[in-house]
Amino acid sequence: QVQLVESGGGLVQPGGSLRLSCIASGFSFSDYAMSWYRQVPGKERELVAAIGSKGGNPNYVDAVKGRSTISRDNDKNTVYLQMSSLKPEDTGVYFCNRRFTPQGWGQGTQVIVSS
Repeated sequence: QVQLVESGGGLVQPGGSLRLSCIASGFSFSDYAMSWYRQVPGKERELVAAIGSKGGNPNYVDAVKGRSTISRDNDKNTVYLQMSSLKPEDTGVYFCNRRFTPQGWGQGTQVIVSS
């Protein structure tokens, strides 16, 4: 079955950087576009960034555009989200999943941006 393990979150000061990682298994990773999502308490999980199955077509929500880079390594079944110039509003739990057919949500990795 689909398994997703996110890591790389933590407590960071405003203006700092983090690199999130997500290792996927249970499906043919290189055949699927992937996305990163963010969830904050009391709100729906929202799409933050997405990338095509071969690494093309990266796209971002306006809130993170210019500050984040999504990438992937299909040899390692891993998708990354490099985040910089972090703001308090970036705080949340970050999840990865397949872009169009999400399944098997992982535990996520918590990002807290605070001074």
